[in-house]
Amino acid sequence: MSDIILETRDLTKHYGGLQALVGANIILRKGEHIAVMGDNGAGKSTFVRQITGVEQRTRGDIIFDGQPTNFAGPLDAREAGIETVFQTLALADDLDVPDNIFLGREKIKFNLGPFSILDFKAMREATLAGLEKTAVKIANIRNPIRNMSGGQRQCVAIARTATFHSKLTIMDEPTAALGVQETAQVENIIRTLKKQGEPLILVSHNMRQVFDLVDRIIVFRRGRICADLKNAYSGHTLPGIPK
Repeated sequence: MSDIILETRDLTKHYGGLQALVGANIILRKGEHIAVMGDNGAGKSTFVRQITGVEQRTRGDIIFDGQPTNFAGPLDAREAGIETVFQTLALADDLDVPDNIFLGREKIKFNLGPFSILDFKAMREATLAGLEKTAVKIANIRNPIRNMSGGQRQCVAIARTATFHSKLTIMDEPTAALGVQETAQVENIIRTLKKQGEPLILVSHNMRQVFDLVDRIIVFRRGRICADLKNAYSGHTLPGIPK
């Protein structure tokens, strides 16, 4: 049985005459963490949007968990087992933690058509399990998201991916707007996912973070992959750059 969880072949995206992504060939194995790096406009986010179904590719193949895929949208990708933490987080400010984690996939206690009753207890218990799995600590899960810090919001978005037993987690610049302590908390979550053998794609501009967290680094430039390198510093402090 193959250990490849995701493979892209000649993945390409054109916007009219603009070639945003050209011939991206990537292999991600189960349990592996890779970083996708590059300047703004290099093709990183375009690559993520293709494999998560946010946009439709111009050409190329995506094989996920051994099956060719053609996701019609993010919901298809999510149902297949790809959980994505986008920069926008996609959280509802007026809802609490369980309501945000189960937004769009609520547990039903009694199915009465338009008057179905939600199973709040089951969602609360699953939320606590997801938070424990990622070592996220939130004192009051009934607190509305708008009352939480940026780091807590990011942690809720990440815990949402763990709650549903994803086969692949994608994080798009998860610490770009966070302070030092909040960044450290998110990085510890990534390490926890690594210990649990869950594959991950990390989009990041932070060189220290990348060298510290991932197994392999893929670099995009002008829509093309220009480097695919094993990270010799994985799990170690990069010389000259403190943790």
